[in-house]
Amino acid sequence: MSKFVHLHVHSEYSLLDGMCRIKDLPKRAKELGMDAIAITDHGVMFGAVNFYKECKAMRNKTDYWM
Repeated sequence: MSKFVHLHVHSEYSLLDGMCRIKDLPKRAKELGMDAIAITDHGVMFGAVNFYKECKAMRNKTDYWM
């Protein structure tokens, strides 16, 4: 069975669309068996550094999409 990876996630920094907290995303992805996750916030990159640091701490592959 192939693994599923979310490549379209809006974080708390994506106004009107996001409700996921960056600190929780990598942990939850790991719990669900995902080895990668991406954030696709609308028009902002405010969460990119925090997202990278959280994923690095959890040893997840990180992707940035805008």
